[in-house]
Amino acid sequence: MADQPGKKQLLHLVFGGELKSLNSVEFRDLDALDIVGIYPDYKSAEAAWRAKAQQTVDNAHMRYFIVHLHRLLDPDSGGTRN
Repeated sequence: MADQPGKKQLLHLVFGGELKSLNSVEFRDLDALDIVGIYPDYKSAEAAWRAKAQQTVDNAHMRYFIVHLHRLLDPDSGGTRN
């Protein structure tokens, strides 16, 4: 996605891995984490997350997450949803 004038860049990270247990968010092997990518907005991050989650649907312990990097980089921004 090319930069769009006037649109604020809201970075999102998509990553996942196999969990030790279905009741926690502790990964079985940190070296095997799948870093899918960093995306300029929530919509494109969600599309990448959805595609990866669908590819691993047969493994109940595999989970993918979207991290709102823009909230970590600028915590005073008010935590907008997108």
